Amino acid sequence: MKIVAIIPARYNSKRFKGKPLVKINGVTMIERVYTQVEKSKKFSDIIVATDDKRIAKVVNGFGGRFALTSEKHQSGTDRLWEVVKNSDYDAVINIQGDEPLISEELVTDLYEKLQISKCDVVTAVCFNFSYDDFISKNIVKVVFDESLKALYFSRSPIPFQTKSNFSGFYQHIGIYGYMRDALKKFVESSVSDLENKEKLEQLRFLDNDIKINVIKTNYKSYGVDIPEDVIKIENILKQKKREM
Repeated sequence: MKIVAIIPARYNSKRFKGKPLVKINGVTMIERVYTQVEKSKKFSDIIVATDDKRIAKVVNGFGGRFALTSEKHQSGTDRLWEVVKNSDYDAVINIQGDEPLISEELVTDLYEKLQISKCDVVTAVCFNFSYDDFISKNIVKVVFDESLKALYFSRSPIPFQTKSNFSGFYQHIGIYGYMRDALKKFVESSVSDLENKEKLEQLRFLDNDIKINVIKTNYKSYGVDIPEDVIKIENILKQKKREM
């Protein structure tokens, strides 16, 4: 099976313009993400899908591959499909361009899951003990059955737990592996009602009877959504350096 890793990266983020090019300890975020994916040593093709020539220039500068895509895409998934649709790739792994600490072990796990199983879509979850995160609309929760098939994703606290009886929850991590046919069906489908209400595009898969399987990981997501998050990432890197 031929699997490509694609990193969508757009310049005009509403909350953080130029985010892929922000420097973290002197290295652009897009290069850090690309390097983490390279460490998995699983892909012959890693492609940054971008709508901006400035990002493409930086990627080319550090020796990476890029594909210039339309500026009109509504989501990173649509941007992925533009790259994949005229290719011979059987599957694609979508790595968020704003996760500079993405675990190469997690990337490898998704790659291997796609290779050995008949999943339509694979994504990741980690267990979270924080009640504040549980009630936060910015943290996506997921519930799944005993076979690790996702039942629902929500910004609301699921499954319901009072603070006095809280025992943790599974947090969704925004990395995906898609079989080609599942990705094609997604982009050809309209925005679903649940997707629109929750503002979670993965619900379009479930609404169209496309199964999503989850894998459990100990990796905790460290995304960059706003400029202040860069300082958090730099502090984590400093801590890791001290522990080496």
